[in-house]
Amino acid sequence: MVDMSNVKLRIENIVASVDLFTQLNLEKVIEICPNSKYNPEEFPGIICRFEEPKVALLIFSSGKLVVTGAKSVEDIERAVNKLIQMLKKIGAKFGRAPQIDIQNMVFSGDIGMEFNLDAVALSLPNCEYEPEQFPGVIYRVKEPRAVILLFSSGKIVCSGAKSEHDAWEAVRKLLRELEKYGLIEEEEEW
Repeated sequence: MVDMSNVKLRIENIVASVDLFTQLNLEKVIEICPNSKYNPEEFPGIICRFEEPKVALLIFSSGKLVVTGAKSVEDIERAVNKLIQMLKKIGAKFGRAPQIDIQNMVFSGDIGMEFNLDAVALSLPNCEYEPEQFPGVIYRVKEPRAVILLFSSGKIVCSGAKSEHDAWEAVRKLLRELEKYGLIEEEEEW
C-alpha cells in the first residue's frame, strides 16, 4: 500500500476551453474589455486579462474562449460569468449556459523524499532522463493521462491531468512503480 501522507500537490495553472454558443463582434468586445489587446493581423482573437479572478482569456468571434492562469475551476467559472455579464451590456444574447472543458491542469508538489534519478531512470518504465538537457526524470502515466517531472529532491510537477483527482491518481501510480522497483521503502506493518 502506497503511503501518500507526505505528498503535497498545489494547482499552479488550469487551462480550459469554453463555448459561449454565440457569435461575437470583436470590434465591440474590445471596447468593453479592460486590459485587452486585439490586433487581427497578429492574432485572430482578443487577449483579455482579468485581475479578479486573475486569469487571461483568449476571446474569438466564434464565441469560443480559452481561459488560462486559473488556480481553481471556480476561478474559471467566475471569469466566464464575469465576461458574459460584460458581453450582455453590448447586446450579446445567450441561449444556453456556456460549456467549460478543462484541457490541462498543472500541479507542483513534493513527494517528501529524495531520489537517485539514475536508479529511477534505469528501473522505471515509461520514463526519460537526460541529465545534460534537463535535471529531472520525465515519467509518463498512461491512465489517467499525465506527465510527471520528478527531481532528485522529491519535488514534482504534474501536467496534463484533467482534474485534481487524476493528478493524485497519477502520483499514486508513480509511487507504486517506485515502490515496486525498490526505489522507496515500503512502510512496515505493525
